[in-house]
Parts: sequence; structure tokens; C-alpha cells
Amino acid sequence: MFVILLGPPGAGKGTQARLLADRLGVPTVSTGDLFREEMATDSALGQHVGSFINTGRLVPDDTTLAMLQARLARPDAVAGAVLDGFPRTVRQAEELDRLLGGQDKRVDRVIDVVVPEDELLRRLSGRLTCRNCHATYHATAAPPRVPGRCDRCGGELYQREDDAPEAVRTRLRVYRERTAPLVDYYRGQGKLSAVDGDQPTPVVTQQLLRAVDGMGA
Repeated sequence: MFVILLGPPGAGKGTQARLLADRLGVPTVSTGDLFREEMATDSALGQHVGSFINTGRLVPDDTTLAMLQARLARPDAVAGAVLDGFPRTVRQAEELDRLLGGQDKRVDRVIDVVVPEDELLRRLSGRLTCRNCHATYHATAAPPRVPGRCDRCGGELYQREDDAPEAVRTRLRVYRERTAPLVDYYRGQGKLSAVDGDQPTPVVTQQLLRAVDGMGA
């Protein structure tokens, strides 16, 4: 089963994608994680990707699609995946349909995680990310047990460049302009459900599970 989580930056897609993937027995595929892993190698591709990520812009479609295709070709994704952060444009959605269709697969469910913009700004402005395992925290809402250190692996916590205020505003504007039309695209295919993401994490998870074949009901 291939499930897509839509929603603006700060909607909590990363956390929910991991929880949902564990329940479905498939991997989480995050283009954001793929980008950051490549950036960490300081390769030419990583530097190219970073020039977009660090200013809140979308990585070009051709680069994103090539990296995603390579990830979905790994054995653990044969039976499906929960996609977090992809597609981000209608063109990417069309390319994903073609990619999966060529393997006799398809996108099964698309869930839009809806959160008010003022809440998104609050969440993102205080978000902290682990340099090692990429776990996320919030300076006030979900702080680590030890300031500046990841509860999971002990790694250093930092604020990503794309979580700085100006980059956040750019990311939200880009989402409205380029990613929001995906709601209409998948609604037209009869695959779209909406979930209120401005609720406690367990409540959102249960709603997501209900949206995927009635699981968790």
C-alpha cells in the first residue's frame, strides 16, 4: 500500500508518517530526509540540493524524482511506503503515478493534514532537529530531557536553516502556491481524506488510521 501525507511545513507529517508506516509494515520515505542525507555527504548533488533547501525553495523536480525512484527501488519498499514530503507539485504527482503504474502499483490513499497557519508558525519557529538521527523537538511544546541533546541518540540539537523565520515564510508561501493544488488533484481521483492536525498526536494518528481502510476504528 502506498499512502501519501499532504500538509504544510510544520503539520506534523514526519511524526505521523513514522507511526502510520509502523502500523502498515512499510517504510517511511521522506524526500526531506533523502535530501539531508545527501547534503551531509557534501557531494556535488548535496551542495546543489542544499542551495534550495536552505532558502526554503523546492528542489527541482528532475532531481527529486531521481532520488525518490532510487529509494523506492530498495527491497523494503516493494510492498509499499508512506510518502512524507512528496509529491509537492502536480507534475510530481503525475510522474509518481507513471512510475508506480509502470510497476503495476498505485497510490492508494492520500491524507491532507490540516493545521492553521498561525499554529504552523509557532511550531516551526521553535523546532529543534537532531544532527545525527533527525528526531525533532520543540523548544517549549516538546523539549528534550537534556537541553541541546537528543533523547534518542544524544546527538546535538540545532535549528535548521529552513526553520529560520524568513525561510519559514517562504516555505509556507511556496506550499500555498505549488503544493496546495494537489488537494484538488487527488480529490479528483477519489483518494483524498482530510485530518485535523491541530490536535494531540495520538488523536491525529487514530484519525489517520481510520482514513486508511478503516484501521484503528
